[in-house]
This record gives sequence, structure tokens and C-alpha cells, in this order.
Amino acid sequence: MDGFDVGSGRVFAARMLVDGGWVAGSAGLIEVDNPATEEIIATIPDATAEDALAALEAARKAQPAWAAMPAIQRGEAVLALARQVEACGEELARLITLEQGKPIGQARGEVGAVSMFLRHAASGARRIEGDIIASDNPDEEVQVRRHPHGVVVALTAWNYPAALCARKLGPALVTGNTFVLLAHEITPLSGLFICALAEKAGIPAGVVNVVTGRGAVVGQAMVESPMSDLVTMTGSTRAGKQIYRTGADTMKVIRLELGGKAPFIVMEDADIDKAVEAAVIARYTNCGQICTCNERMYLHRDIADEFLDKFVAASKALSIGDPMGNPDMGPKVSRVEVDKVADMVAQATAEGAEVLLNGGPLTEGAYEKGYWYAPTVLTVTDNASSLIQNEVFGPVVPALIVDSFDEAVALANDSSYGLSAYVFTTDYRRIARIPHVLKFGEIYLNRANGEQVQGFHTGWKESGLGGEDGKYGFDGYLRKQTTYLNWG
Repeated sequence: MDGFDVGSGRVFAARMLVDGGWVAGSAGLIEVDNPATEEIIATIPDATAEDALAALEAARKAQPAWAAMPAIQRGEAVLALARQVEACGEELARLITLEQGKPIGQARGEVGAVSMFLRHAASGARRIEGDIIASDNPDEEVQVRRHPHGVVVALTAWNYPAALCARKLGPALVTGNTFVLLAHEITPLSGLFICALAEKAGIPAGVVNVVTGRGAVVGQAMVESPMSDLVTMTGSTRAGKQIYRTGADTMKVIRLELGGKAPFIVMEDADIDKAVEAAVIARYTNCGQICTCNERMYLHRDIADEFLDKFVAASKALSIGDPMGNPDMGPKVSRVEVDKVADMVAQATAEGAEVLLNGGPLTEGAYEKGYWYAPTVLTVTDNASSLIQNEVFGPVVPALIVDSFDEAVALANDSSYGLSAYVFTTDYRRIARIPHVLKFGEIYLNRANGEQVQGFHTGWKESGLGGEDGKYGFDGYLRKQTTYLNWG
């Protein structure tokens, strides 16, 4: 695709898409590096608040005509975008790997998710429904309609820069909203690429806009502005709380997918080999940089030794290297992230955690350049351990031994997070109780992570509010209006 030559090795100077034009920012440039090599691969505009407001103004101007278009036509436009993504899939996958560091096979999987998110959203065009309700009065009916909010602002995280863009973009457009993306400054190129494809797919100017820059400047301006009607954000709990506070001043709709600290519970009757395989996938995919990752393991005493022996062996066996060579694990996304994880492990060991596998930062030989961290496994004896309570977002996992299912559930629920949880058991009585006793928005029973587009991805407690995917996520991009229609 023009302007995104991901194989040339040259530094690409990106621009922002505002009202159908590719424009420079007003505050200089931000460099984007390859986390596997530390080489600069692109520069992006460091946008100002004024740049952000210009994008909002373009979206607001374009929204009435877009909303007036029949929903099926909006769905066809999103479907055309999906086809563009599929045609450029390998190029987009390479771009994801270059800027984010995930192995190319996982990047191809992310491109597949982009296509699924867009196609599923497009299929909802004929399912924008309301209700007619009997009135208490004669010659009257009550009508409830769904309307678009107006201008949707999307703030995406750096771990899945393409999929998170599409997850929000598809339903926002099909429901009649216009869209302004703030592409994360660490991994902005995938979002820019998808928005360029939206232009190529024939989506009108101003309907899709993308700005780049720093969240504290650009994001703050868009959340504060009365021109934005709905803000959907995927990111840290800290950032989500700030957005929630800021959005309150204009009473806009806020939807937040925030951090997670998923417990991974393995009972004495579990299929141990299956549980180990799932625990490895759920911890180390994307170098552990997934909000639904296996972040803490609660192992029944009867099987703990066997499970840990197999889990440590499987962790040691993972290949780490050039993500274009499709190893099991690539690098962390940044030096800051490596240092953060190392500090968390140091604090945990100071608190008494026992290290079973000391992977840690890799800095020599093939790992002299880049942001590398090898699998690390520890055991703890106290659920108050910092490594149990705080999100790691990297290839480090603590384990705690329990004596019963009820103890495991109580410890799992003892967290400020409530996004995802895993349970491995074959006891039907436990299986029946799990949805009633685990306080999490998403539960994986006897399998690894990986939500599906027809489900609903939502967090409880400090893991967020609102949610994405399926009919419930789609409905979040619509607001309701009630009309009391009296013909008497």
C-alpha cells in the first residue's frame, strides 16, 4: 500500500488522517522503534490539542450525512474495509510485528481478528432494532428507537494496535457514528494503516479520522471536548480512571476495557496436561502482554508439584527471538516495560517469593539490542503478595498452593480486578457454581484464553465498564430514544 513500505528498512514519515486529508501535526515528531532491534522505523506527528479538535470537528460535520445513510449501506462500507484488510493482510501483519514485536504468526492472527471484527459488525446492519410498547393511555403507543451517539473517540492500547482499532471502528460506523482514533504513540502505524484502507474502501471524508500523539495531550483534549459523544478506551486502569473523571464534566458516555489480573485455578481432578498447555498459552502469548493473560495461578495441593514441574519445563522450552522468524515469544514492547517487570520480580523476591524459573531480562548475544524478557515462574504463600495483586503484563507468573475449591475462589476474588478468570476441573458441581461465585466478567472453563466476536468482552470492578463484541457490545454504540405517540 502506498506510503507503508514495511520491507524497505527506511524510516517512514507518517501523517494523520483528518477530514479526508493526510496532515502533519503542530508539535514536532515522535519516533517509533522496532522493539526487537531498537531501530527507528517511523516518525509520527506529535499532535496538539488543536489538532485533536480539528479531527473532532471533521467527524461532527460528517456525522449527519453518515447517519442518514441506510444502515445496510454503512455495513457494506465496513465490509469493503474488511476486504481491503484481507487483501493487504501480510503487509499489515509485518507492520504489526515491526512496531509491536509479536511473532509474525501471532500478528497474522491479529489481522484475522481485524477481519472478523469488521465482518461481524457489518452483519449487524439489519439488526438495529427498537420496540413498540403498549401504552397506559388510549390511542397511544410507546416507541423506543436506537440512534447513534454521534462522534466516537477511540483510545487504543499498544498490545493489539490493529485488532483494538477494528473492534471499535466496525460497530461505531455501522451504527451511524463517525470515528476519531488516537493511535497509541508506541504502536501507531497499524491504526494509521487501517484508516488509510478505510479511505481506500470509499468511506467518505471525515467519517474516519486518526490522530497521533500523546494521550495526556491529545486524548485529554478529545475527552474534554463537548464535540465527542462517546469515548471507548482500552488501556490501563490508571488511565481509565482519569478518562472517567474527565468525561464526567460533559456527561459523555464512557466505555472502558481496563487492566486484568486473571486467576488460573487448577483443581485436583483436572486434566493436568491440558491445564499446563492452556496456562502456557494464556501466560506467554504476545510476551504476556494481554489483559486476559494468566496472571496468577492457584493450584490444588494434590497436583501442585506435578503441574509446576510440567509448567516450568514447558516455559523453559519456549523459543525467544526475531519475531519475523515466528518464535514462541518476541520482545517486550519497550525498555520501560522490561524495567517495570524486572522491578516487580525483585520486589516479590524481597517479600519472600521463591523463584522456580529465573528467566529475567536478556541482554547478551542475540539479545544485545531489543527489549527481551524470558519466562519467569515463582511461588508465593500470601495472596497479599505484590505479584499476586498487581498486573504484570509480561512473561512472569506467581503460583500459590490451595487446599480447596472454595479457598481458590475466595483468593481469586480478593482482587481489585475482575476481567477474566480460568478454571480447570471436571467436577460438574463446581462447574455449575463457577458463574455464580467467581466475580469476573469473562470466564474460561477448561480452555485457554481467546474471546470470540459473538460473545461479550467486559470487565467487572476496576477492570472497566461497558464492553465490546457481540450484540451487547454493538448495542453500546447506540443510544435509546422514547416517543409517546398519541393519535387521539
